[in-house]
Amino acid sequence: MAKKLFVGGLPFTTTEQELEEAFAKAGTVVSVAIITDRMTGRSKGFGFVEMEDADAAAAIDMWNGKEFGGRNLTVNEARPREERPRRDY
Repeated sequence: MAKKLFVGGLPFTTTEQELEEAFAKAGTVVSVAIITDRMTGRSKGFGFVEMEDADAAAAIDMWNGKEFGGRNLTVNEARPREERPRRDY
């Protein structure tokens, strides 16, 4: 089973491939997603990395608080997404 990790503090220029390569040093990466703004398509500076259970803890130890691209990362186990009311504009 895979665990989803929250990765915050990403440089806005980071690509999903760069993030996958970095986390692959800790183990098997299942998927990577960098969250982008709907209007501009620009990175919001955070994303999610899904890894095998055993490798997820190693990735947290390896990357939490460490520098990546000139910024310090925050890496922890992702919380379930909260359901929020839809906003109509």
